[in-house]
Amino acid sequence: MNPMEPLTLSSGDAMPSSPALEPLGREQCLALLATSGLGRVVYTHRALPAVQPVRFALWDDAVVFRAPASSALFAAALDTVVALEADHFAQDLASGWFVTLLGRANELRDRQVIAQLAGLPLQSWGNGAGDRYVRVPVASISGNRIR
Repeated sequence: MNPMEPLTLSSGDAMPSSPALEPLGREQCLALLATSGLGRVVYTHRALPAVQPVRFALWDDAVVFRAPASSALFAAALDTVVALEADHFAQDLASGWFVTLLGRANELRDRQVIAQLAGLPLQSWGNGAGDRYVRVPVASISGNRIR
């Protein structure tokens, strides 16, 4: 078979089965997010879409993560609507899940709250000095399981 030729199926060839999408409810989405810890924040930077991976945790019906104070993510995410997407797929991509959360990001400044979060695995990929805590309350959440 020539890899440059288009693949054609005869009427007797079976089509491979496609994975099915199963919509998830709010509680299912939150439960899956709680198992992840790694997601992508989608925000606007210089009037263009930007995506940054972050380590996150669920805390008090919100997602929290750390970002260097000098980063574009921190500057752009303050008091703006952002999305966080997390997922997990089998190696063959035939099964898995993905969840997208929307909310208005804000900086956490309360020292007591920050002390509570200190034990969570929220290290940013910066050097850690000057990191700030960002909270994204769950305003909207949706997801799908792939089977």
